[in-house]
Amino acid sequence: MKSKTNQIISIFILFSIFMAIIWHKFSNKLNFENPYYYNLIKDVIFILFIGLLFRYILSKNDKRNNTILEKIKSNTNEIKESNEKYDIVSKATSDTIWDWKIQEDAITWNKGIKTIFGYTEDQVGNNSAWWFDKIHPEDSIKMSIKLYSFIEQKSEKWQDQYRFRCADNTYKYVLDRGFLLKDKEGRAYRMIGAIQDITKQKEEEQNLKLLETVVTQTKDAVVITKSDSENSPFPNIIYVNDAFCTMTGYKSKKVLTKPFNPFNTEHPDLNEYEKFSKAIAEKRECQIETLTRKKNKEEYWVRFSMIPIYNADNQLSHWISIQKDVTEERKQEKEKEQLIRELTQNNKDLKQFSYITSHNLRAPLSNLIGLLNLIEDIIITDSELLEIINGFKKSTHLLNETINDLVKIIVIKDKISIQKEIVSINEVLEHVFSQLHFQIEQSKPTLRLNFESTDTVYTNKAYLESILMNLLTNSIKYKSESKKLKISISTKKVNNKTMIKFKDNGIGIDLKRNSDHIFGLYQRFHDYPDSKGLGLYLVKSQIESLGGSITVESKVNKGVQFTLTF
Repeated sequence: MKSKTNQIISIFILFSIFMAIIWHKFSNKLNFENPYYYNLIKDVIFILFIGLLFRYILSKNDKRNNTILEKIKSNTNEIKESNEKYDIVSKATSDTIWDWKIQEDAITWNKGIKTIFGYTEDQVGNNSAWWFDKIHPEDSIKMSIKLYSFIEQKSEKWQDQYRFRCADNTYKYVLDRGFLLKDKEGRAYRMIGAIQDITKQKEEEQNLKLLETVVTQTKDAVVITKSDSENSPFPNIIYVNDAFCTMTGYKSKKVLTKPFNPFNTEHPDLNEYEKFSKAIAEKRECQIETLTRKKNKEEYWVRFSMIPIYNADNQLSHWISIQKDVTEERKQEKEKEQLIRELTQNNKDLKQFSYITSHNLRAPLSNLIGLLNLIEDIIITDSELLEIINGFKKSTHLLNETINDLVKIIVIKDKISIQKEIVSINEVLEHVFSQLHFQIEQSKPTLRLNFESTDTVYTNKAYLESILMNLLTNSIKYKSESKKLKISISTKKVNNKTMIKFKDNGIGIDLKRNSDHIFGLYQRFHDYPDSKGLGLYLVKSQIESLGGSITVESKVNKGVQFTLTF
């Protein structure tokens, strides 16, 4: 602008000098007598020429200014349009755009630094140090080497993947790409780049690697097929894992692009074949178990699933089949079924034997008891004979009790359904105490009863009475001689279950030695003359037949605690 003003002034001065010279020569020729008219005419002509000159200069300047203004408007519109496109592209790609003036080390970021990484405007630095500080320490050195190698033009293009720290101190995987702007001498003075968040892609890649590892390392065979096949009812195979090759004997090259046919036997299971074909036609999952053959014609049983895989447009793209050789499993199933049949038959035979034995022994045993009762009316003076008869009588009664207990066990084991009702625990205990009145009077135990939680239980009354009778009898039988017997019975309600705790301070049981067979049949833990080893077995059988359970805690000479759960 200053040079233009100087140019106009210079033109004006030159023009004025030129006009002065012209007028001087012109005035000498006209030889004006009156100087007033001379000066007037001179000034008018000078002003007129000056006006025309200024008009010409200003009109030319206006045209030039208008042209410049149009260019400025055009450039402004182009810049505005470019910025709008830049913003649209930035939003469309969800990228974070950065602009780095290398010489000044000044860097600016677009809105993506906030929307993607959570940084507010006042948190964002304006130099490269802030950028590099946010890169994960494990990635920083590698990324810096590649970037500066690109700036020094040792490499043609630059892009890198690294982890960028967010405002919440978490990291995101990013793909960063940039290009250089160079001056006339070929030196880089500016770099513009775009950071893309690829965290989801990285996670998917890692998941795919894990899945690939699972597929390749699993012992089950995996087959992937196309969605359908033009010339076969079976879809064509596009992938098999090593386990499939091991199981079938076929190499992967031999089966790829071939139809997947698991029914390659002389006599395929038509029901399973129809099930398989129907599932393929209806594009739904199915599970098949069939007999098939290996490459060497050896037959084996295979259990496999066919799982349809759909793409993003909800169209069937592939099938995945997971297969397992179940030949040994089928063999074991048959052996198990045979064993169950044999055990069932043996159980029936044992029950029958038990019934026959108990029935056949009852008649002669009743006769023996009757004869012993008759002998009581005879006066016997021979002491040895009396001792023999008393021992015989005692053994006979013991045998009778044993047979009665065995009959009880048979009835419990054989009874499928047991009638249950709401039973009062207090009433059952009163009945038990009356039956054991003589034993209780002899031992005189301290009884503590606590039924505040609940006084009733849903069970079979006869079974509950038998259970409590056996436990109370054991407590009296195995009481400690050195201390007074104490027995406590309490109840507790837990959800829908009723728990009865039966505890005494008797001689206890050594659980370290006897925990595995404490509820076993004919298991005796103390040298007591009347002990038969049936009581706890009966208790466990009865409570389990009611759908409940029993646990025991005990220490030698400390007592025992039974927890009954109904």
